[in-house]
Amino acid sequence: MTLEERIQEVNKRIEQACLRSGRAPQEVKTVAVTKYVSAAMTAKVLDGGLEHIGENRWQNAQDKWEALGHRGTWHFIGHLQTNKVKDVIGRFEYIHSLDRLSLAKELEKQAAARGLTVKTFLQVNVSGEDSKYGLAPGEAASFLQDSQSFSHIKVIGLMTMAPFEDDAEATRFVFRGLRELRDELNRKGITREPLTELSMGMSNDFEVAIEEGATWIRLGSILVGKEEGEG
Repeated sequence: MTLEERIQEVNKRIEQACLRSGRAPQEVKTVAVTKYVSAAMTAKVLDGGLEHIGENRWQNAQDKWEALGHRGTWHFIGHLQTNKVKDVIGRFEYIHSLDRLSLAKELEKQAAARGLTVKTFLQVNVSGEDSKYGLAPGEAASFLQDSQSFSHIKVIGLMTMAPFEDDAEATRFVFRGLRELRDELNRKGITREPLTELSMGMSNDFEVAIEEGATWIRLGSILVGKEEGEG
């Protein structure tokens, strides 16, 4: 299947998931995860009309960003080490993995030095898996309160990762939990502006995530593939 065919197939599945849940397809944006492919393939992804590019490590992203960073919108979606913030700030418009106060402080410091505001998602470990990064759901409110003084960080929503399941339906509780947490935080009015975004859903479970309210889905293998080339 070519990249163009994969894009068409994914878009069809997004539309069907939106139809089932009474949503408009325009509410769901796709981040094409290019961490397993070359700069040449990433260029094809951009040529194919996918404007949001997701990378999870600066070491892997650097060559691609230097070649293509003037195109598209770049999202940092992996665990971000504090000492890598200086590389990511100013290059990635969105950080999907804000998960600790020390990272928030460094993001604030580096963004302030550049006169930027960085859009972030608070990463929440809804599933409770030890292998996953993120705050426990019960920690989110206090974290947001503690980070209110950071004027160069804008938390626009929440992010989570579900366990990999053969049956995607088994992930529904994770996505529903994130949506319910966002709504609860908004009711408390902690943030300066309401949290509007939910970054959740990957190749194996994005349709369930959409049905539960995802506004950003992060798709790698099903969309971009892992091999370099269009195979």
